[in-house]
Amino acid sequence: MAALRTAALLLLLALLTACTGEGDRRSDPVSGPSPTTAPPAPSTNPTDAAWVQLMIPMDEQALALLDLAAGKATTPGLRSWAAGLRTGQAGELAGLRGLRDRMGLPDTDLHKGHDMPGMVTAGDLDRARAARGASFDRLLVTQIHDHLRQSEQVSRSETSAGGSSEARSRARALVAARGEQLTALTELCAGRAADVPEPFACPSDHPV
Repeated sequence: MAALRTAALLLLLALLTACTGEGDRRSDPVSGPSPTTAPPAPSTNPTDAAWVQLMIPMDEQALALLDLAAGKATTPGLRSWAAGLRTGQAGELAGLRGLRDRMGLPDTDLHKGHDMPGMVTAGDLDRARAARGASFDRLLVTQIHDHLRQSEQVSRSETSAGGSSEARSRARALVAARGEQLTALTELCAGRAADVPEPFACPSDHPV
């Protein structure tokens, strides 16, 4: 199931890239570039735009869930893990928004309402707000683990297919950060009797 969800998200990135590319081609005048339209930066390609516009809402939704953990996670270890991850994700999100602005992309959430692999949905947040005790803990750990894994996979695609050196560099940093974040979750799972509620299956297949 995890492999299918990852494949679906990578396919979505490819489709977004293709759609962006088609839009660019359709907007090119036959007789030459319009004197009033600024051309896109030559170092940026549609994959960069698709990646940035996907990663921003993924991080925004994950942050909304992590915010709830401060008051709802039931153990000190889980609260500490969530707080540290929240700090890292907030800094990452600020960097992605800055990159989006430098690329001249709109700040519209193209994925609002979409139920995509790795995305903490509005429904997930509603369930998290209503959940108590171990039910909240399970939802938190499961959803954030999925977010980390899927965003890592999509960012690996950007590192090889992106055209912007800045975007590729940021994607490489994100992949490295995900490795550290997943390792921290694995370490938390080592003491899961106290901090990670069953039946969450501690991750054992991520590349760290």
